[in-house]
Formats: sequence, C-alpha cells, structure tokens
Amino acid sequence: MNVIKRCIYGISIMSLASMNIQCKGDKKAGADETALEAKATDSVSIAKAEYGTTPKGEKIERYTLKNQKGMEVNIITYGGIISSLKVPNKAGKSEEVVIGFNSLEQYMKANPYFGAIIGRYGNRIAKGKFTLDGKEYSLAINNAPNALHGGPEGFNRVVWTAAEAKGGDSASLKLKYVSKDMEEGYPGNLTVFVTYTLKNDNSLDVLYEATTDKKTIVNLTQHSYFNLSADFSKPILDEEITIDADKLVPVAATLIPTGKLTDVTNTPFDFRKPKAIGKDIEAKDEQLKNGLGYDHCWVLNNQDKGYRFAASAYDAGSGRVLEVYTDQPGIQFYTGNFLDGTLPMRNGGMYAHRTGFCLETQHYPDSPNQKDFPSTVLSPGENYKTKTTFKFSVK
Repeated sequence: MNVIKRCIYGISIMSLASMNIQCKGDKKAGADETALEAKATDSVSIAKAEYGTTPKGEKIERYTLKNQKGMEVNIITYGGIISSLKVPNKAGKSEEVVIGFNSLEQYMKANPYFGAIIGRYGNRIAKGKFTLDGKEYSLAINNAPNALHGGPEGFNRVVWTAAEAKGGDSASLKLKYVSKDMEEGYPGNLTVFVTYTLKNDNSLDVLYEATTDKKTIVNLTQHSYFNLSADFSKPILDEEITIDADKLVPVAATLIPTGKLTDVTNTPFDFRKPKAIGKDIEAKDEQLKNGLGYDHCWVLNNQDKGYRFAASAYDAGSGRVLEVYTDQPGIQFYTGNFLDGTLPMRNGGMYAHRTGFCLETQHYPDSPNQKDFPSTVLSPGENYKTKTTFKFSVK
C-alpha cells in the first residue's frame, strides 16, 4: 500500500500550572513555592488575548509565545496564522521578520496565504481532479486551471480550536480542526492537529498530525513570508539562500509538474552553496519564465534520513540566519513574485514585488496525479505525522 513517508515525533509538554506542589501543612506557602518554581524554570511564556470576531460570530484569539532570547511569535486561531514573528539581529534588537497585517479583517480579505496553515493539500493539483481507488474527485478551481492550497475555503480560512501548554524551555500551542467529509471536495472526515512549539534556542517547531475515516490525500505546510532584513520596503533579492537539493521538480506553464525530476547543476536553481536570491532570478530560463521567478519545489536530499537540514537563509545587513529542518521530501521556494503593491504593511506603505520569500516544506505538487512521486494518500488507521523546524540565529 502506498502511503506518505513520514517520521514519528513525540512531543512532551507539561503545564506547571497543573502541578500540585505544596509545603507540608501550609497551603499558602505551597502556592508561593509553585509560583517561584514556575518563574525559575519556565523560560518561554504563552499568553492569550482576544483578536476579533468573524462575521459568523466566531471569537478569534491571538496567542503570544515569547522566550528569553528575544524571539516572539504571535499565532491567531483564524487560519492558524503566524501573524507576527520577531527575532534579534546581530546587535540584539528584536524585529519583525514575517509579512502580516494589523487586523483580522485584513486577514479575512483575499491575500496570498500570509502566515497560514495550508491544507488539505498544499500546492497545486492539476485541473482540480484526482482519483482514489478508481473514483474521481473534483475540487474547486481557484488557481485556473488548477486547484491550489486546499481550495477557496482551505485551512487558511477556518477557525481552529487551541490548547496551550508550557514547561521548562518551551511553550506550545496545539491547534485542532476537523475537516468534514467532502469539504472542498476532499473525501473523509479528517481530524488535524498542528502544534507550534517555541523553544529557548530561538527555534519554532511545527508538528502536523492527521487521521481520517476514509481514504484521502493530505499535504500540509506553513506559508509564512520571510524578510530577514526586517525592512519590508526592501526586496529580498540580496538575501542568501541555501537548499540541500540536487534536483528540481520542473513545471509546465500552468505550474503543474512535468513528471520529470531534473538536475540543478549549471542552472539558476542550484542553491547547494549560498547564493543571493537576485543573482539568477532574471536569467533567461524556461522554468523562471513559468514561475515568474522562483516558485518551484526542490527535491530534498537524504530523504531516507527523515528529519534533517533542508534549507537556510541569511541577511548580511541584520546578520540574521534562518535554518529549516524537515522530514518532508520537498520544499517550495517562492520569492513573492505575485506581490504587487496592493496589500498594506503594518506600519504604512504596501508590500511590493518580492519583499518576502517562502520556504514551504511539503510533498511535491500534484502528487496524487504523478505515479512516480512519493504518495500523499492517507488511509483509515494510519497516522499522518510530520515535523518542520524554523531555527533563527545570527552571524
């Protein structure tokens, strides 16, 4: 049976608030001891605040995870969106490094998936059709002529329930969503958990889990747009990218894979050594023409090793480094080619062309229709479980 290749990761999180530590015979002293112990051992905090209300009356919450090393992540329960991510530069100043908006209303308007959880299927499915066990399923065409990122009402536009936990050197937010059978055209009742865990080493783990009661397809990812300079009026073309991949998934003009995997040697797609995004992005190349720049999936090396280094980014001005680790077979590197100056920045101005890049860990595009690609089929009784880490540092 073809199933998704996946690595199993446990996650151990415990809320100190649930511990019952008391001095013998002294209830008040025991409570004080518990508070002192929590203060002494917890190095990552998590706090909840109201963020807004949808037109349907659904309350949206914002969770702020913050460590002692200057990293802070805001996540909202609408779309599981990372609405803010601040990390230090080489001078120790923490600044915003992801594209985002100031309000729920802006996130609910049409936008290119800023910071969102993507599902059920990240990336494109040709003509919005796939077949399982001889039955054809049809999806909404929201990126003509294809289906993209789970459809017009994908996981980026649903409200997730949240549970928080903290203890020691990490804090976690576990989001849950149940996608009903045939929602957006996908079969099976799919129960999904996405757990964000901030650690005190300035890393953010994203753990994806899912089960189904009917055979279906699953390909989850995270769609944050990074600009390590923290200056969103500035394009990301000077930032250096490394991708541990010898091969590329080439695409036709419709951005659907041709079915072949090609060597990156002597092409603009060779990022095995650090290279500025802008160095080859305007080269005369059919693939760059099809993607209007980089908007492709790389075939990551060492797939048999499971969780491993996949890619990195470096901004010399700020000194910030982003490393990406994953157990997935591919990574979509996208350079904000469709940003066009029509969406508002947080502090005034508009997000312009190529002012953010994405590194989306995932299976290859259109895998359900490509027999030679790793399978994205999930069957009843199986557990979909995959982990990606975004780790920040400076040099």
